[in-house]
Amino acid sequence: MLLCVKDMGCLGSKDRLSKEDMDFLKSHTRYDESTIKEWYKGFKQDCPNGKLTPAKFVDMYKMFFPSGNAEEFCDHVFRTFDMDKNGYIDFKEFLLAIDVTSSGTPEEKLKWAFRMYDVDGNGVIDIQEMTKIVQAIYDMLGACSSNKPADSAEERAKNIFAKMDENNDGQLTQDEFLKGCLQDEELSKMLAP
Repeated sequence: MLLCVKDMGCLGSKDRLSKEDMDFLKSHTRYDESTIKEWYKGFKQDCPNGKLTPAKFVDMYKMFFPSGNAEEFCDHVFRTFDMDKNGYIDFKEFLLAIDVTSSGTPEEKLKWAFRMYDVDGNGVIDIQEMTKIVQAIYDMLGACSSNKPADSAEERAKNIFAKMDENNDGQLTQDEFLKGCLQDEELSKMLAP
C-alpha cells in the first residue's frame, strides 16, 4: 500500500545534489543520474527546505485516499522511510524507500514491509502490531470502500498469524513473514502490495 508519486518529494536547502549524494544514490538505487535529478527537482518543489514532514506526507496520501483516514497508516510508512529517526524524511531516505517499494524485488519489498509492521522495532511482529497495521490499512481504504473486507482487523491478523507463525510463539520473525508471504500470493499482495 505504498505510493510512488513522482512529484512528491524532500535534502537540506541545496539546489543541487552533491557529487557524494549522487554517487551514493546511483550505487544504492536502480536509478540513473537523470532520473535521480528529476526526482530531486520534484522533491525540492514540494519540500523547498529539503524536509518532508509528517503533515506533508499525510496530505499527499489523502489525495489518493480521499474517502478514508490515511493518518495512522501514514505514521507507519513515515516511520519506516525516516531511517535516522530525526522526524523528517530527507531526499536520500525518500529515494531509497521509493526505489525499494516501486522497483525492488518481492523479497526486498517484503523486508521493507516487515520493518513497517514491526512497530516497536524489536525484530519481530506480534499480533497487536499486525492488528494495528491491518486496521490502519482498513481505515485508509475508507468505510465506503467497495473492497471493504468482511473480517475485522483483529480477525485478519489472527488468520495471518495462523498461516505464518510456524512455531506458534505468538510472534513473527522476518523469516516467517517472508516465507509466509512468498508462499501465499494473496497474503503477499495484502501485506506488501
